[in-house]
Amino acid sequence: MTVTHGPEVTAAILDLCAIPAVDRRACTLMLDTPADPGTQRALETLDARWGDAEAPVLKQLDGVTEEQWIEAILRFAPVAAERLERSGVSPSVIEATFADIGKQMELHRRTHGGFGMDAWSWVLLHLSGMLFRLGRLQYHLHRETPKGPWTVGVHIPEDGPLDPASVDESLALATEFFARRFPAARIDHANCDSWLLDPYLAAGLPASNMARFAARFSNVELRDQPYDALYFTFRVPKGTDPATLPRDSSLQRLVLERIDAGGTWQIGKGLCAWPESRA
Repeated sequence: MTVTHGPEVTAAILDLCAIPAVDRRACTLMLDTPADPGTQRALETLDARWGDAEAPVLKQLDGVTEEQWIEAILRFAPVAAERLERSGVSPSVIEATFADIGKQMELHRRTHGGFGMDAWSWVLLHLSGMLFRLGRLQYHLHRETPKGPWTVGVHIPEDGPLDPASVDESLALATEFFARRFPAARIDHANCDSWLLDPYLAAGLPASNMARFAARFSNVELRDQPYDALYFTFRVPKGTDPATLPRDSSLQRLVLERIDAGGTWQIGKGLCAWPESRA
């Protein structure tokens, strides 16, 4: 995890993580030299979190910068991929899961205009052995409290329509996947923590796929989060003046009109039943 890599190995790592062409040179330079102490610490943290269903969300680690996290993620990715494949996870699932690493770099560049990964904390889950992309959605097996019930967090990649058929197919894949991979984990429920569960969205766009997706979840708990709707709709950094943003789609207009009226967008955390495996 800490040595330099030859060109072929480096290229394989960048392909595994689906690193965009514009960012491949910067990533290659990172891998061309030995890992520094900050990167080493990040690597040790990734290794320690492997397979830990109770690992808390990690927002920072003293002495580790965003770029050191990127380097550690790149170095640890082939280690994680080998562990997953050795344990029976198919290469196609590994590829789909790890492709989000490059996607997050792409989204960072779209939002901030340069190299980086401000979502590195989110990407740590991809390298924990507990999160997988299965069809349209991503699923994170975890416990929200020590020795609490098993829960699957449902996450929505930004790369396609959220139509009911795709969601149903993905849930079916996930049900069978988790039953095979974690047979001792009796999953109590799934949850989703997203601005898409703000009821204002479903009320404003009742026929949309987003509203249909949100309707799958109940017992929704809301909390104010004004930035998420802007970030996920427009991919702009905090502090962007809403008046400068386009109103080309019905979703864009809905998001901005609520802000114009003095309202605040919220995040909803909702629950849904986990389907029983047919296995």
